[in-house]
Amino acid sequence: MAIQRMDNVGIVVDDLDAAIAFFVELGMELEGRAEVEGRFADRCTGLDGVRCDIAMVRTPDGHSRLELAKYRSPAVISAGPRNRPHNVLGTHRVMFAVDDIEDTVARLRPHGAELLGEIARFEDSYLLCYVRGPEGIIVGLAEQLH
Repeated sequence: MAIQRMDNVGIVVDDLDAAIAFFVELGMELEGRAEVEGRFADRCTGLDGVRCDIAMVRTPDGHSRLELAKYRSPAVISAGPRNRPHNVLGTHRVMFAVDDIEDTVARLRPHGAELLGEIARFEDSYLLCYVRGPEGIIVGLAEQLH
C-alpha cells in the first residue's frame, strides 16, 4: 500500500506567536490553534504528561501544512545552538516557491529572518536562497524564472 499524501511537517518552537507571524508573513494561512494533551498524546509521542499548544499553517493552495508546537510539558530539550549550519545530520530545510524572492526576504527580515548566504541564480531556472527563521529553522525560498 502506498501513502496517500504528506499531511504536514511538525516543528517544535519556543515562541509560538512569533513562529506563526513569520510563516503568515511568508504567505501561509493560519488554519487553527489548539491545545493538545491527554493519554492519546502521551501514547502517540512516547512522552509522559504531554501538554502543548499547536498551530497549523497551510500554503495558499491548501496542499502543504506546517504544525508548529510549543511544549508546556514535558520541558523542551534543546538540540543545540539555533544557528547550526545547513549540513548537520537530520537537519535540512523547508522549501517554499515564492513569486518575488527579494520582496519575500525583505518582508521576513523584521520577523528575524537572516540570509545564510545570498540569493543565487541557478542557470536560467531559479533564484534560490536559504534564510534562518524562528528557532533557527532553515527556510528555502525559490523563485522560478520565466
